[in-house]
Amino acid sequence: MKISDVLGCVGWAVFVLIGSALLPFLGPFLSLLTPLPFLYYSTKLGPYQGLKLAASATLIIAVFAKLSGHPEVVIFCIEFSLLGVCLSALFKKGFGPAQTILFATGFVLSVALGFFLFLAVIKDIRPNEMLMNYLQTQLTASIQAYEEMGISQESAMDFQVYGKVFVDAILKVYPSLMVVGTGLVVWLNVVLAKPLFKKGNLKYPAFSPVDRWQAPDILVWGLIVSGFALFLTSGGIKLLAVNTVIILFFVYLFQGLSIVLFFFNKYKLPAWMRMGIYFLIIIQQLFLAVVALAGLFDQWVDFRKIHRHSES
Repeated sequence: MKISDVLGCVGWAVFVLIGSALLPFLGPFLSLLTPLPFLYYSTKLGPYQGLKLAASATLIIAVFAKLSGHPEVVIFCIEFSLLGVCLSALFKKGFGPAQTILFATGFVLSVALGFFLFLAVIKDIRPNEMLMNYLQTQLTASIQAYEEMGISQESAMDFQVYGKVFVDAILKVYPSLMVVGTGLVVWLNVVLAKPLFKKGNLKYPAFSPVDRWQAPDILVWGLIVSGFALFLTSGGIKLLAVNTVIILFFVYLFQGLSIVLFFFNKYKLPAWMRMGIYFLIIIQQLFLAVVALAGLFDQWVDFRKIHRHSES
């Protein structure tokens, strides 16, 4: 492991973290790219050397974070550096895209859960209470920010009432939001790694075509069971059903997007038209629901004729 590799990884990661803090709109998106430098150098040097590099880089970043008064960045950096090393190891194993994203998502969630329980034990507080305190702190900070912008006291009170309802709703679906959010982060880094690896002359996995991807058929039973449980049960079982439905919705949304991509490629639509359609899907909830339903019914309708070709 060369000093230049350590400096390159640290500089890259610090640039992403600083940029995410300074840029008002692109900052949150930029922070999601923190695993990329660790993925790049772990693939370049090997998983073992990549793990040593991640530890060295995290230690250096921790010193800067402590000096700048933002020690919470350390946990964020540890999780995403481990994600980069994990993705590098999965790339070498030759798994498919769905397996790679699934295993990496499970790994990151396990690490995050370990940190969460560790902090709960240190603070001697139950995990759900710690999560509620965190969300309540964010809500209070948002209200203060709006008050500084000059909104009326009545509007601030209304915002506080709606905020409490929002916090209660988030607490119920937080597990599924964590799974979906982590999966999106993993997917984003897997996709963006391809041009990065090509530029660095690194070997990128020969994944199967994305426009042919489909979810396992057995998942539809999970959706059916959780859908009935959502309306026929209450308490903890109902919360489990709600979170399951949300996760499976996004699974079938990705299958629907793969169908959309299949027809984009089939009819060779230009890039500007593709971006426009993707933009409409993102901003319009109706289009999101239609795409997810297309992914769900694809195993029966077979829009891309995948099952027919395999039978032939």
